[in-house]
Amino acid sequence: MLNAAKLMLNESKLLMKKTFFFVCFLFALSEIRAQDPAFSQFFVSPLTLNPALTGKFNGDVRVAGNYRDQWPTINNAYITSTISVDMPILKNRLPENNTWGVGVMGMTDKTASGALNSNYISLSTAYHLALDEDGYQQLGLGFQGTYATKLLDGTKLHFEDQLDQQGGWTLPSAESISNRQVNLNYFDMNVGLLYNTTTNGANNFYLGASMYHVNSPKESFLGDDTYTLHPRFTVHGGAAFPVTNDGYVHFSALFSKQDAATNVELGGAYSINVNNNAESPVNVYVGSWVRFNNVTDAIIPYLGLDFGSFTMGLSYDVNISSLKTASQSQGGIEISLIYIKKPSDGRKGVPCPKF
Repeated sequence: MLNAAKLMLNESKLLMKKTFFFVCFLFALSEIRAQDPAFSQFFVSPLTLNPALTGKFNGDVRVAGNYRDQWPTINNAYITSTISVDMPILKNRLPENNTWGVGVMGMTDKTASGALNSNYISLSTAYHLALDEDGYQQLGLGFQGTYATKLLDGTKLHFEDQLDQQGGWTLPSAESISNRQVNLNYFDMNVGLLYNTTTNGANNFYLGASMYHVNSPKESFLGDDTYTLHPRFTVHGGAAFPVTNDGYVHFSALFSKQDAATNVELGGAYSINVNNNAESPVNVYVGSWVRFNNVTDAIIPYLGLDFGSFTMGLSYDVNISSLKTASQSQGGIEISLIYIKKPSDGRKGVPCPKF
């Protein structure tokens, strides 16, 4: 009887491992095929949000970096990093208050402890046209070309037929991809629009729209299983305005849709100038965003800091969906850092989108 009970217990453990693995695998697969890598701090990742944001800042050069570690307890589900550099060009040759921006971005995304590695390199350009004499209203049009490479490492994948009687992944698999590394690459096109306005030079309001994967590139790891990367449509907007001599309120929101996957994020932050220096302010930001979609949702508290030419942001996804059991309520930490070289002519310029 004791041996039979032990056998039943081992079989139950095996079944639980199989069930958990396949639930996680199917969930990850649906995410991979349905949605692009995304940041909770979408407002500080300009070139992954909208190509029309290229060159849209007050300064000579902008360097932006983002790091996100999502659901680390689920086999390091997603680790995404980007770095971008963009700048306005031909300042002295364009009509006053018009801007032409160019930029380059690199992004890497690792899924399931590196079982799938995706790398992207993008070139962007955008032109921002002043619609009035003061440049208080501007309309921008941007384009972006991306070269993508993806590597699927079959040696890091586990299949049901690899489970042994002790619950380990030691048996050889019959899956054709289990002992191979397969890669693919493709060229991608993205486009975006941005409208930006201010009523008095101190506040700012903006509305943008973008479409990524305009050419619907095809992905295939096995040669006979071709998947079309669906376009991603995004509408986003925001506002910033002073409420005291040293304090600003910032709001931003985003709606995106890619195939059947939708994503809504909205929220805001309050900033205060803690050193009372308008020329070289040290601003502290406290705020929160909330995300709703058809897979999961989260509350996203945010802390930010402006110091000199740098802006740093820290956020954490507090998972409030049904996935919190598997993730042990650990959502994802995200860090952003932006450096903007101040304008060489000393001018502040028209307020630009910041959140």
